[in-house]
Amino acid sequence: MKYIKQHIIWALLRISLGLIFLWAFFDKMFGLGFDTAPDKSWLLGTSPTAGFLKFATHGPFASFFQSLAGNVVVDWLFMLGLLGLGIALLLGIGMRIATYSGTLLLFLMWLAALPPEHNPIIDEHIIYILLLLGIYSAKAGQWLGSGKWWSKTALVRKYPFLE
Repeated sequence: MKYIKQHIIWALLRISLGLIFLWAFFDKMFGLGFDTAPDKSWLLGTSPTAGFLKFATHGPFASFFQSLAGNVVVDWLFMLGLLGLGIALLLGIGMRIATYSGTLLLFLMWLAALPPEHNPIIDEHIIYILLLLGIYSAKAGQWLGSGKWWSKTALVRKYPFLE
């Protein structure tokens, strides 16, 4: 029973983190008025990364990240990353790719604002990285998701990195 409870908790954490990434994607895409004003949506032509990269970056790597602000390739990679991570985590599929790509995205965001505002080392980006690693290690995609089915497909058996 305890074993099942742990799997359910990891699955709920996976789903919750997936919803965080999906919400960020939809808010930036449509300007839902939370972090992104309606007149600043990506659909209306505003860069989804420019605000963060221009104004929230600081520390030793700030000039590098500021130079990326408004770059269309960076915008597309960021938005596809948010969408892909959100879907993968929500459904419990592609957990290996989601873990590695999500870790990279979050690490770069952490690096862009180094040192963090409220702690010299740890902020939510590091916590989310640890959470992604835990979700992957616990095989949380197989509980309350499509991970079991996904891992048995011919595509994943042929290309195991898609698991």
